[in-house]
Amino acid sequence: MTREEFWPYYVSQHLNPTNRSLHFAGTTLGLACLACAAFAGRPLFLLIGLVSSYGLAWTGHFFFEKNSPATFRYPLLSLQADFRMYALMWKGEMSGEVARLGPTVSALRR
Repeated sequence: MTREEFWPYYVSQHLNPTNRSLHFAGTTLGLACLACAAFAGRPLFLLIGLVSSYGLAWTGHFFFEKNSPATFRYPLLSLQADFRMYALMWKGEMSGEVARLGPTVSALRR
């Protein structure tokens, strides 16, 4: 499966705005921890970043979206799609992307 083929499925698993916000916060924390690890030379920040980023994302899935994270089945495609969603959220375009894919993501929702 290509990234473009996977994208509508990924969006279908992230329809809840709270879930997407938790992903955004988690990705931001993860990137901040990665920067801290690199600049401070403290690898512990990598572990903190992984736990905080995945913890927030999984909280969004289990409590708000009520589904399993896509990363369980598609780890690499899911990571790539998460960064695509993150970029779209920075630009304020993710809700528009959900609307654009509309019927496609509704059919993929499981």
